[in-house]
Amino acid sequence: MKTALITLSVEGLTLLQRVRALNPGADLYLHESVANRPADVIPFSAIIPLTARIFDQYRELVYAAPCGVVLRALAPVLQHKLTDPAVVVTDVLGRWAISLLSGHEGGANDLALRLANQIGAEPVITTTSEALRQIIVGIGCRRGTPAERIIAAIHAGLALAGCTINEVRLIASADLKADETGLLEAALQLGLQLRFISSDEICKSSRRFGHSDFVKTKVGLPAVAEPAALLAGRRTQLLLPKTIIQGVTVAVAREDCLL
Repeated sequence: MKTALITLSVEGLTLLQRVRALNPGADLYLHESVANRPADVIPFSAIIPLTARIFDQYRELVYAAPCGVVLRALAPVLQHKLTDPAVVVTDVLGRWAISLLSGHEGGANDLALRLANQIGAEPVITTTSEALRQIIVGIGCRRGTPAERIIAAIHAGLALAGCTINEVRLIASADLKADETGLLEAALQLGLQLRFISSDEICKSSRRFGHSDFVKTKVGLPAVAEPAALLAGRRTQLLLPKTIIQGVTVAVAREDCLL
């Protein structure tokens, strides 16, 4: 899947170089006005003709640029939601990853979440079917825990919380679990997106959650499942505090609660 990274500024370049380091096959486009351009970027003179030229060449377009600029560039070339590439926009400081075009069918929702996990941004996904799902399941597990045990724990935790898998928007964990094979496979089998919360955000969070000396000793964090569930969404409240099920720690939170 070919990916294009596009930006107009040196700040955007710094951000997208981080992204490309994690996506080595991506092409990086940089406006020609930026001085001292690296040799491995592709210069362009204007974003509207560039977008028209590359729109059909990539399945993913990531812009580190203002949304308005990107919208004006996309408007003349839009065709159909089933054929247009996935488009995600981030601000040049990497605070937001916005699924802008072809969110569900084209994969922009998944791309926004993947980008958010890579740069520590907040994913912004407005697809109605996603927005109506308000449950987040936080997971903590030992290294090497199989997917089947994680899936069973998720279902059991949801039952304890009075929820079903169809209400779940995200599975969440700490970034130190980003390479946890069982967790990745569990999310894939369940057809759910997986968000990783940075360890720094967990440590600095003012949200109230249970702390564990055991977790602190093992991974250097005060907790994993509860803060992941709370911090992966907005206006969240715990429905199920951390509960250990077959060796997997599960916490369930609901979004859009009045705090």
